[in-house]
Amino acid sequence: MELRLGVQSYCFRHFKDNQKVASLVRECGLSRIELCGVHVNFSAPETFAAVVGTYQQAGVEIVSTGVNGLANRETEERKLFDFLRQAGAGLMSVSFDINTMPDCFRTAERLAEEYGINLAIHNHGGRHWLGSSEVLTYVFKNTSNRIGLCLDTAWALDSGENPVAMVEKFASRLYALHIKDFIFERDRRPRDVVAGKGNLNLKNLFQTLKKVGFSGESIIEYEGDVENPVPALGKCVASIQEAAATV
Repeated sequence: MELRLGVQSYCFRHFKDNQKVASLVRECGLSRIELCGVHVNFSAPETFAAVVGTYQQAGVEIVSTGVNGLANRETEERKLFDFLRQAGAGLMSVSFDINTMPDCFRTAERLAEEYGINLAIHNHGGRHWLGSSEVLTYVFKNTSNRIGLCLDTAWALDSGENPVAMVEKFASRLYALHIKDFIFERDRRPRDVVAGKGNLNLKNLFQTLKKVGFSGESIIEYEGDVENPVPALGKCVASIQEAAATV
């Protein structure tokens, strides 16, 4: 199975300089990135060109941003879309403020259609209102196809969900993956591990992705080893590529 494999810039949150982050991405053997607010000031459009140029010069493609919170604030949210337009990217991983629904959905749909960008909800665990398949089903029934899912595999596990089953359930609205793996302590606290070394069955995941014809972005997330994440991220890349190659 062919992969559009990239990495979330939050993995490199210890490093604030984008030139350094771009070099670390290449050191991991990758050339695609999803940028988070640690590395872009989305409220300062005058800085966008410099950020985009830094990654372009390093040969790293900005494929997405996120996770960006949307709450029916059109003036501020339009800046998020403006950054993606400058970067030439067509995807944003998002979360919605429950207190502003359904208006937050209507504003997001309208901006997404105007800019030609897909929005992918990040299912951020059992503690978050969008971590449940039941809630996601409701949201997708009440929104346009511009709003889909960025399936975070580890946070699905945290919610007691089966990420592989979620791939099948939401195949038509699955726009991106955050490939992330957890093991859980006795008190249920999650701990990041190299993808495929915890509770995530990578082979089953990619078999199902191939079955449903997934062609979106696959973004690695590993939040451990904050000051030196490259060795573990390199192992994630190898583990993911090996699993994908078997299907």
